[in-house]
Amino acid sequence: MAMLMQGHVTGAPNLLLRLEGALLGGLSVWLFARTGVSWWVFAGLILAPDLAMLGYLSGPRLGSAIYNAAHCLIGPVLLGVAATASGSTMMLALALIWAAHVEFDRALGYGLKYATRFADTHLGVIGPARRTE
Repeated sequence: MAMLMQGHVTGAPNLLLRLEGALLGGLSVWLFARTGVSWWVFAGLILAPDLAMLGYLSGPRLGSAIYNAAHCLIGPVLLGVAATASGSTMMLALALIWAAHVEFDRALGYGLKYATRFADTHLGVIGPARRTE
């Protein structure tokens, strides 16, 4: 079975997605500040979703699935809903930290991964592979 060439968002739509990421990331940080949870918690956990990169030790197909699960808004939104339903400020703070990470990644051009290799994202090729494209 032939593998389809994967595309990525370019031009104005790419710029809009990156601007959207910056705005939603900023909103997440602002909302986090209103929780009253320590900024040490924020600093200690803001990069935690990147631990999902370890999934690539099992190859690009599983790695991309694990990475994408940790780098889309589905998890933070569900955690935020659960936090609101339970009244847990800490759970809400964790959801906002997670959302901030995801959105700042988008703002910087780090998109969801394709199963081909780590460098292939919906926002374009990243890292050293970009120079060879």
